[in-house]
Formats: sequence, structure tokens, C-alpha cells
Amino acid sequence: MSTATAKQTVLNPAIPFAGTILGGLLPGEMVLIQGTVSRDADRFQVDFQCGSSVKPRADIAFHFNPRFKKKPLNIVCNTMQKECWGREEVHQKMPFSLGKMFEIIVLVQKDMFKVAVNGNHLLEYNQRLDLDRVDTLGISGKVQVQAIAFYPAETAVAARPSLVHRDSKPNSLPFRGQMEKGLSPGHTITIKGQTSLFPHSFCVNLRVSDGSDIAFHLNPRLKAGTLVRNSFLSDCWGEEELELESAFPFVPDQYFEMIIRCEAHQFKVAVNGVHQLVYRHRVQDLTRITHLEIQGDVQLLDVKLW
Repeated sequence: MSTATAKQTVLNPAIPFAGTILGGLLPGEMVLIQGTVSRDADRFQVDFQCGSSVKPRADIAFHFNPRFKKKPLNIVCNTMQKECWGREEVHQKMPFSLGKMFEIIVLVQKDMFKVAVNGNHLLEYNQRLDLDRVDTLGISGKVQVQAIAFYPAETAVAARPSLVHRDSKPNSLPFRGQMEKGLSPGHTITIKGQTSLFPHSFCVNLRVSDGSDIAFHLNPRLKAGTLVRNSFLSDCWGEEELELESAFPFVPDQYFEMIIRCEAHQFKVAVNGVHQLVYRHRVQDLTRITHLEIQGDVQLLDVKLW
């Protein structure tokens, strides 16, 4: 994850987590949380707190609590003052899935918090406490968190910066983008597009800078209903990987959002908010992976690296 525009970043925190928000929260700022819901989760929560006191318990300006135990699944939002909860706001739209990756974005405004999950607006929560009291972020429950980032107001709109340099015209195919410093654990690539009406396939290639090598070749084949992964190293293709953890996600003439997350030992890929696969690195020096290429039967709408 790029920290160039973030005022504060926390990677792979232990859960439960309670961390000071440097400088507090101001209107216009944005908080991003990337993580994975545990497969056996009954609930987890994100709390925007007024301090980190346990006894007495700190006031909570915004309590965001997805619950998975009872149906219908729901998300409960609330505020705690002087160790007493206020009126619950219950939302039955559930974008989280057990064992799946997620991305939460909280946009802080003077009078409310706006929440999006996996790129889609989810809910708004009106402020019940003074925003200038909020100085701590708490996360607990059955969840793993890979990254937390706080973006100041002046850069929150651009918190998902485009690729550092594009070698092709915006949204044209084939798309070629350059990552000047290569990849590193925590980087995320988001690709938004729409498949063609009569598609055969398209591919996403993460290329090595000094030749024809492809560190990660991701090739959805819509006619066959397969998502092929491979690497092209030393002028040879390696062994294909085909198995998916979810159903094949691509449909002709349909919008999609693909997230490729780079971790220390592997890539993780999600499509439309659903985790699909893990691909172990076959190029170990991630800084050598400097080019992104997209081509095939797809209309490209947006590409971001952050």
C-alpha cells in the first residue's frame, strides 16, 4: 500500500487493536481498513473512540458492528456515552462474508460518517458526539486486518492514486502502466471494467522490468469458465493453476471490480468483493515487478494502485 498521501498507516496490527489517531479526525478525512473476516466469525467491530480507557470504558462516537450469528445478518451502528449505549441503528445489507477479504472506507464529515465496503456505498451515521473528541481507532472480534490508513482531507479524494505512469492512453487497450519502484507487500491493484458482449478471454499481466518475464499472468477465459494463472519465466510458461475458492465470477457484458493484493509470499485476488484465489510468488524480488498490462475482450473503466 502506498503511504505517499496517508498521514498515518498501520500494517498487520494484532487484534484487538486500539491505536491513537495522530492529530485526531477532521471533516473531509478518510479512513481505510483492509482485512479478512474469520471463517468462524460471529461478529467484529470497528470503533471510533474518545480515548482508549477500559475502566471506565471510553466513549465511542461511532460503533460499526457486523454480526453473522443470527439471520437476517445485519450491521449494528451505535454510540456509547458514559458506558451506556444509545439507540441502535440496524442495517440488513451485509457486504461481508465469512472467510472473505474486505475493504472498508469511512469518510469523515462534520455531521456524519459515510461508510463504503468493497467500493460500494453502505450507510451513513449521523454524529452524536463532537468529532474533535475522537482520537482512537479500535478494532476487535474475529477479523484479521492487513492495513489501516488515515488520509488527510486534501488527499482523501485521491487516496487511490492512479498508476505512477501510464504508457498507453487512459482506459485504452492494451493498457500498460508502470510502477516506478515495483511492488511490495501491502500494495493493492484495483481494476474496474466491463466484459465484452461476446467475450472469449482477457488477461492481466504483472511483468518484470528487465525482459519478457511475467511474474503473474491472470487469464479469465469466459467461454471455458476458467481463471488461468501462470508465470512466464526464462522464455517458458510454468505450471497452470486453475482451482478457485468461489464460483467463476465473470459474466459477458457485465461490470466487475477485481482487487489484486500483494503480500509477502503471495498474491490474493478478489472479484466483486468475493475472494477467488491465492497465487504464490514465483518471482521473489517484488521490486522487479514494475509493469502492469491488461488486454483482451474487456472495456477498461479504471485502474488504481495504492
